[in-house]
Amino acid sequence: MSADAVPVLEVRDATKRFGAVTALDRVSLRLHDREVLALLGDNGAGKSTLIKAISGIHQLDEGEILIDAAGAELRSPADARARGIETVYQDLALFDNLSAAENFYAGRELTRPSFLRRLGWLQDRTMAAETTRLLDELEVRLPASCLGLVGLMSGGQRQAVAVARAVSFASRIVVLDEPTAALGLRESRNVLRLVGRLAQHGIAVILISHNLEEVMTVANRAVVLRQGKYVGEATPTPENHERLVSMIVGGGEART
Repeated sequence: MSADAVPVLEVRDATKRFGAVTALDRVSLRLHDREVLALLGDNGAGKSTLIKAISGIHQLDEGEILIDAAGAELRSPADARARGIETVYQDLALFDNLSAAENFYAGRELTRPSFLRRLGWLQDRTMAAETTRLLDELEVRLPASCLGLVGLMSGGQRQAVAVARAVSFASRIVVLDEPTAALGLRESRNVLRLVGRLAQHGIAVILISHNLEEVMTVANRAVVLRQGKYVGEATPTPENHERLVSMIVGGGEART
């Protein structure tokens, strides 16, 4: 990857305050096309605040966000989605009283005829079939072939629904906040394989994870935040494992 390549996403001097608390203090980073960038740090490091700014939930007090080198005003999640950014949060943002397919297409329902949009007839079979196809790629089995309510599913099944939804609709960037935290070993491996396939298909990924083994499996770079500040970055390899841990806990910095 050329150092001169225009990043698909750039954050410059991002600062965000909540009252007297500075959650982000002049944080900068770049995300390149087809790159998997791991965002590391302990609880309270500023990771969630940063991705919520990128996803349009929080507006920065200072600094800017650029997409393809142009300033982007991300004032809502709809703004972020319009720019091709999809996010899976730890709380998953699912509707427990809807099925997997209904959650998958919530707000983006397929209708017939298409020009009538929400006034048309819902294409329930098409939406259910597409949801099943994507979940099959994750090798996740859902009750009653996607007809069961999400609120009755296991944590791993719920996570898979949220990840598949983001993957389906993202065109530029997918942000994953601890995507394997509630998954078993097999489902975690499948999600990590999917992350790798995203990069191969031209989608850049920001991955938040406390699992350094997973980070070393899929990420090209790892950026570390601590107490709302950018600490440094390193290539996530076994040789750099101790260096990354040291940055996370406050024992050193690296910018390689």
